[in-house]
Amino acid sequence: MRRSRLSDYAEPAAPDPTPAPRPLSSEFPVLLGEFRRTAVLVPTDEDDAPLLADFGGIRWIYAFSNDAALARFAIARGEGGREWPYQRMLGARLLDAAVPAVGVPCGVALDVGTEGEGVLFPPVVGIVPEAVAVDARERGPE
Repeated sequence: MRRSRLSDYAEPAAPDPTPAPRPLSSEFPVLLGEFRRTAVLVPTDEDDAPLLADFGGIRWIYAFSNDAALARFAIARGEGGREWPYQRMLGARLLDAAVPAVGVPCGVALDVGTEGEGVLFPPVVGIVPEAVAVDARERGPE
């Protein structure tokens, strides 16, 4: 299990740890494709399960693009002095395997705590498998 002493990597800022959704744009498909191809850091709990949070009726898996982003999140939570275990996973694995395994509506929150850089990948068709997308029932057969 890899551990990182996060306070060694972060700038001493204390941004808001709540994810701020970005408006969808024509650039979102490019961002989603890049996320799916990129290995991200997923902090884990004592049972080696991904760290989760509930917000807006959705369960979110925290993911970070690098050590500095994870460190900013830890500091924003007031937990920058402890070691944070994490796993490195491809974004595609998070969206296609981890999200369905949660068993409730779930998405991925990338770089929470990094002001202006956080991105939410909600559980909707085109981002997660249709079987677990919250809007799949609304769309109906095509």
